[in-house]
Formats: sequence, C-alpha cells, structure tokens
Amino acid sequence: MERPMPGTHNVRRLFLALGFGVTASLPAYGDDASPTGMVGPTGVVELFTSQGCSSCPPADAALERLVEEGKVVALSYHVDYWNYLGWQDTLGSKENTARQYAYAKALGRNGVYTPQAVINGRDHVNGGNLAGIKTRIEEMAAGGDGLKVKIGARIGRDEIDINVGSGEGKADVIVVYFDRRQTVNIQKGENTGKRVDYWHAVRDVQTIGMWNGKASKFVLPASVLKQGDNNGGCAILLQTIENGDKPSAILGAATILASDAAN
Repeated sequence: MERPMPGTHNVRRLFLALGFGVTASLPAYGDDASPTGMVGPTGVVELFTSQGCSSCPPADAALERLVEEGKVVALSYHVDYWNYLGWQDTLGSKENTARQYAYAKALGRNGVYTPQAVINGRDHVNGGNLAGIKTRIEEMAAGGDGLKVKIGARIGRDEIDINVGSGEGKADVIVVYFDRRQTVNIQKGENTGKRVDYWHAVRDVQTIGMWNGKASKFVLPASVLKQGDNNGGCAILLQTIENGDKPSAILGAATILASDAAN
C-alpha cells in the first residue's frame, strides 16, 4: 500500500529511555564482549508495517522468521497513517511514521508504503519478500555495505555497558526499545477477524551519544531493561545521519536482552 509524501514531517526523534523487559533475541557482540566463536548480526532489517494494511501480515510473518533465525537485528515499526481505514493500530505511532518518511527522503523517494523493509539504512525491498531481504543483506555484505563496526553489550546488576569498536566516519549511537511479541485480535479494517503475532514492535527510540570513529563506551542503567513484563528488549544501532535529519547507513548493531542481566 502506497502513501504519498506529505509536505513536512518531524523526522528526528530524541526520546527519554523507557524500561521494558526482555526474553530472547540475537546476542550482542563486540571486540571486548564476544565469547569465542560468537558472531555478530549480518544486517539490520527495519520493517514498516500496519495492522490496518491487508498486505502486511505476510511481512509480519517474514520478520518473525528473521527473529527466529537470529542472524539479523530485526525491528518492526508500526505506522499510523492507515488508521483512517477503520482500525487504530495498537502498536502504531506518529514517531514511527516520521522515521519512515525520513528514510524516504534519504532514499530519494516521493512517498512511503507498507510493508517496507529498510535494510542497513541503505536500501529497501518489499517487506513480504523474505528471500529478497536475505539476498539484499548478502549483497550488501559482499559489496562493502554491511555492518563494519562491532558493538558489544554487557548487562550487569546496575548498568548496561555498550562498547562500540573503532572504524571510519561519524555516527549516532541509537537505542531502539521494542516489545518482543504482541498478539493482536484485529476487529476492524482490512484485516478484520485476523489474529496476528507481531514481533519486535518498536516502542521508543533514544539517541544516547555520538561516535567519531574511535572505540567508545556508553553506559545505561540496567533498570531500562528490568522494568515491565519481560516482553521486550532493545537494539543498539550505530547510524549515520545526513543533513541533520535523514537516517542513513547503519554501520553496526547489536541486541540487548534483559534475560542476560545479573540477578
């Protein structure tokens, strides 16, 4: 489903960190935090989806598959612009919509659509095309557009230590908070009567600092992952920003799990 580009949008978001519980997902990694043999994610997939879009359930299932396989950082951003079709997306937000429009500008597009999968912040494919998503991730890795900077994360009793490796360029260090799984009974709109599982639905985004190519450490209170009902988590994205407001290439990524926290 295609939606045209509006005139103006707030395309950058800086939020206060909120706490959510976590169960399981892709392990975090890095130069200082990697056990022997552990590898990092092969890419980042950001799915823009909506409970009100009849084309989206196959994409939601594809994201679930990616989460289960555990090879990429997989995030689901529910947008709000299809709410007028009769169903208010219970996971949607204007901030998620703003991020998608920001990507559209960065990618030179005139509009947005669902389901859209943005890969490594650099390109997009139909979110329901699982084979296409995997192929594009492989192509980016082979062509030098994969994740180049390692990120390690350790959760202690009181704090979360995030270690970003060295590399080239400058980027924002972004924390993306998500719910691991939500099951929704859709009662109106194009998906009336469907019961859909949604994975890694983004709840909040926070920019916690800048990276200038040097190995850096960032610290968060462990409480941001110990609160809630143990149904969430957060991803760390090292992302370049163009012209002050356009999200672009993701250079590194990791996922943090509350289940890894010291009791």
